[in-house]
Amino acid sequence: MGKKGDLSNFERGMVVGARRAGLSISQSAQLLGFSHTTISRVYKEWCEKGKTSSMQQSCGRKCLVDARGQRRMGRLIQADRRATLTEITTRYNRGMQQSFCEATTRTTLRRMGYNSRRPHRVPLISTTNRKKRLEFARAHQNWTVED
Repeated sequence: MGKKGDLSNFERGMVVGARRAGLSISQSAQLLGFSHTTISRVYKEWCEKGKTSSMQQSCGRKCLVDARGQRRMGRLIQADRRATLTEITTRYNRGMQQSFCEATTRTTLRRMGYNSRRPHRVPLISTTNRKKRLEFARAHQNWTVED
């Protein structure tokens, strides 16, 4: 069975309650639907430390840009969809006390779902194709349905 993530506090309490009620590890695993390793790990942690809450949510570095900052960055992007990363970063830092680097802006944009790059301006039709299409149109200008 694959790793599903961390257990909630309620699920951890159920594990401890089942073990305290006298169920074995196998019985608890069958009853609750968790692996034997999960049951033994949670119960051992409760016996040693007396806690059932998980600290996995507080792992890793905290995000520098909070929800309010993400909304502000989203408004900057909507105002100018063709802005580069450097332009977005400078506009965002303009009104803030703490300035962020471009890498922080890039990771924030990726977290918000903006993975695309800046689009290039490309002509719709090249000059050679434009001339060929004009020649074709002039050559077939007087054609009818039967031709």
